[in-house]
Amino acid sequence: MRLSGTIFSNVLQKDTGITIITPNDLSKQKTYKVAYVLHGLCGNHKTWLDYSMLPVYAMESNTVFILPDAERSFYCNMKYGFAYFDYITEELPLICKNFFSISSRREDTIILGGSMGGYGALLCALSKPEQYGICAAFSSCCLFLQQGLYDMKHNSIKYQQQFGTQLLNDFYAIFGETLEYKPELDLLERIKKAKIFPELYLTCGTNDFFYQDHLQFCKELKNKNVPFSFEQWEAQHDFIYFDKAIQKMITKYSL
Repeated sequence: MRLSGTIFSNVLQKDTGITIITPNDLSKQKTYKVAYVLHGLCGNHKTWLDYSMLPVYAMESNTVFILPDAERSFYCNMKYGFAYFDYITEELPLICKNFFSISSRREDTIILGGSMGGYGALLCALSKPEQYGICAAFSSCCLFLQQGLYDMKHNSIKYQQQFGTQLLNDFYAIFGETLEYKPELDLLERIKKAKIFPELYLTCGTNDFFYQDHLQFCKELKNKNVPFSFEQWEAQHDFIYFDKAIQKMITKYSL
């Protein structure tokens, strides 16, 4: 079953888009795992539905897939904008549990995403590791936030050329006009403070512009003794790669 529409969020104080993908034989007598699937920078709540085979993978699954909309927020509580982190991690799970028979157990709760959604999945899971049993992040951006903000301040033209002219405005909305570094949004800082970790599954294509960042990030995880899995294969930053990544993830964790 595939449902797309809007819900009203008290946290965001507005209607926001949402897509739900469920197994075909959805039953009230069964409790399902739940996976929150986060879109990338230029996407929305229907992107994974439109550009991947997720509806096919979900047909015979034991998981309800929740696809929220977070605009271009990087899943953060923005300085000038909306509190998407609070919406995704606090309000959205309560809304979904009121409508679907989904498990409240940590080991049955998954968060995943690609690109901006990969960063968002890691941010949510590492900030609230008691809430998520599995986190899958595909070709994630912002793995080294502090360095990225420094580079953006001093070489904004490069970022605009690579990611579009809107990106700088997105970061101003999140961090303020001075692009002030916020440790709570830094994945490495979240790792330092975490006492427990979800199962981390990372992937990146070897032809992806984030590939070298992933190799360095994996070294950081190893140095901090954080358990994780990392898969790489020849691929670029596109939905041919993202579709393969989510298929691998669903198979790996028997979703």
